[in-house]
Amino acid sequence: MTAEPAPPRSRSARTADSRALILDAAVACLVESGYAGASTLAVQARAGVSRGRLLHHFPSRAQLLVAAAGHLSTTLLAEVQARAAALMTDQPPGPERVDRAIDLMWATFHEPPFWAAMELWTAARTDPELRGALQAEERRLRTSIRLVADGIWGPEIAAAPLYAELCELLFTSMRGVACVYAFEARPAATDPHLALWKRLAARMLFPRPEG
Repeated sequence: MTAEPAPPRSRSARTADSRALILDAAVACLVESGYAGASTLAVQARAGVSRGRLLHHFPSRAQLLVAAAGHLSTTLLAEVQARAAALMTDQPPGPERVDRAIDLMWATFHEPPFWAAMELWTAARTDPELRGALQAEERRLRTSIRLVADGIWGPEIAAAPLYAELCELLFTSMRGVACVYAFEARPAATDPHLALWKRLAARMLFPRPEG
């Protein structure tokens, strides 16, 4: 018996495959070589596609790299959701859940998407086209990050009066502290800010009654 030939793939499926191939190549170039090394020629060579195919999907370098960073971040967010589901199973709302949530949040600032974003943020300061493309993607990602964060903390904690303010404070603080790790080799899990963030979160989410 001979195997039947596979049915021909649709044009839309082939298009999606080539787009994913290009995005994966762009992610690899951006993470490994930084913004300077993630040229369209480097991405094209790594993806093994024609120049016309790359430009068909991404007419400019800015669009390509912002889409690559978004692709990487979306993948990470899905992984974080899965990790959170396993970590928070049967964990009731309270200080221990808060500590676990902060540990998980902090870990994401040491993943490839953060460093890819760092490369783009720095380059965007002097590149108007990149800045414009990045601003739109950042708004979309912030919404996605907030939804994932709500799932990590849980509905009871997310309903706390100061929850939104705490999340914003943690996000901006963690992002600033993580930048130091670009030139300092030290274990992130022992960063002194972790204890500070946990104490602050406990005070904001579970305030002690006065008197």
